Amino acid sequence: MLNDKTILITGGTGSFGKAFTRHVLKNYNPKKIIIYSRDEFKQFNMQNDFRDEFPESSGKLRFFIGDVRDKDRLIRAMEGVDYVVHAAALKQVPACEYNPDEAIKTNIHGAMNVIDASLATDVKKVVALSTDKAVNPINLYGGTKLVSDKLFIAANAYAGNKEINFSIVRYGNVAGSRGSVIPFFQNIIDNGGKELPITDYRMTRFWISLEQGVELVIKALKEATGGETFISKIPSFKITDLAEAMLPGCEKPEVGIREGEKLHEIMVTVEDSMTTYEYEKHFIVYPQMTWNRRQGVAPGGKKVAEGFSYSSGNNTEWLTVEQIRELLKEMD
Repeated sequence: MLNDKTILITGGTGSFGKAFTRHVLKNYNPKKIIIYSRDEFKQFNMQNDFRDEFPESSGKLRFFIGDVRDKDRLIRAMEGVDYVVHAAALKQVPACEYNPDEAIKTNIHGAMNVIDASLATDVKKVVALSTDKAVNPINLYGGTKLVSDKLFIAANAYAGNKEINFSIVRYGNVAGSRGSVIPFFQNIIDNGGKELPITDYRMTRFWISLEQGVELVIKALKEATGGETFISKIPSFKITDLAEAMLPGCEKPEVGIREGEKLHEIMVTVEDSMTTYEYEKHFIVYPQMTWNRRQGVAPGGKKVAEGFSYSSGNNTEWLTVEQIRELLKEMD
């Protein structure tokens, strides 16, 4: 499906962008992958790393300096592009709280620019990355991503006769990603710490790897018809169990929940249950609006019960301490 296609990734030098690029080069024969981002040093490093790792594919990688705040630059970058994966965003909760106007410019105005540029060119599919924080948001970052999600879903109404559709992929913090709890705990351990602070003993999270996130985006690129939100079925874990897996027998002082932090990651709300279907390995939340003539329910799905919700706290699949320990070894 991605063979001989041109793909553009906004924020392509981030953890997801590099993992997605690596996956595509290993499993497909794309015509071109365009890395669109604003940091030339990260582009330089990525270019060198991938030249060494994929010497036969180096000609397929193009590095395009630009910001999602710049619609004209996006239009130029999207000429001849088949698929767009929108991963660019300001993601740090405290930074967004302190710089709300900057978060709005990138996460909301930038999303609108990606949509407009896609509609102005011959792009066929756009998949935007979302986050659990966009669900019932309690901080500005989550609020901006909620608006972004709504923009991408509504963009299908403006497609007209164009062969283009927009969809969403939603997941929580990727295991081991920057700013997540695993590197935080690991830093304490590496510096000789004997206790790992827990913000709240009840706290839970989903476990998703970068590769699983990439595979969900590939599924959306293959199957989306417009307006869907794709959510993986993944296991949950308790933060206390993670601490035990990383530093057995350690003290776990409860230090209090941080501003903007939730007890559980929520992916599907009770309100979403009206249009949510369950599949073998994922859920799809379909848009409630009826303006998208292309929209249909993918085969093989089962409508969830009214009142259903999906969060890391009410999940049916849980990781044990030993399973967490094995997954950490795989990450290493």
